[in-house]
Amino acid sequence: MKDIIEGFLKFHSEAYPERADLFKGLATQQNPRTLFISCSDSRLVPELVTQHEPGGLFVIRNAGNIVPSYGPEPGGVSASVEYAVTALQVTDVVICGHSDCGAMTAIANCTCMDHMPAVGSWLKYADSARVVNESIEHLSDGDRIESMVRENVIAQIENIKTHPSVRLAIREGRLSLHGWVYDIETGSIDALDGATNDFVSLAEHTEVRAYPIQQLPVAV
Repeated sequence: MKDIIEGFLKFHSEAYPERADLFKGLATQQNPRTLFISCSDSRLVPELVTQHEPGGLFVIRNAGNIVPSYGPEPGGVSASVEYAVTALQVTDVVICGHSDCGAMTAIANCTCMDHMPAVGSWLKYADSARVVNESIEHLSDGDRIESMVRENVIAQIENIKTHPSVRLAIREGRLSLHGWVYDIETGSIDALDGATNDFVSLAEHTEVRAYPIQQLPVAV
């Protein structure tokens, strides 16, 4: 804990004073425009990757960047999604997977999870991605894992669309969904193009989104 406490002391004496006005404004309100759902992996820091200050993102993190389909017993993820979309009125939701994901690697390799039953149960929310990924012929183990990461992002996009608050916001034209995969080694992001169901470079396709599909103007 020593380095954690030392980090806080540095924040309190250096970083906080530089942002005092920002924190003063955030003391009684927040107005993030994006709900960012990512893996809990320590190597992916949403605020760092997107260069956002405190208050800029409403973040949900869990093993495998999973969003359970809406059900009669909503958990913490469902409650957080509902709050972000209904109370905070976010305009965008990003579901972000990443390279070398331990959760997706375990699924892709059919790793026995008897020693971590809670994790095994949680990862069943990625079953639809697993089934699709198993139907694909992969060139290598690495390719199978990379494909699993992408299929899981697609599956979680579908899951979040079952949430009433999300369906309503999409129906009213005030919410877009984005599926990203962050590469730890290169710092690059591939984004899901809902029109083709392919992942493309976000740096080269900044307007791409997973859903709704952006309609192009019709030539006359």
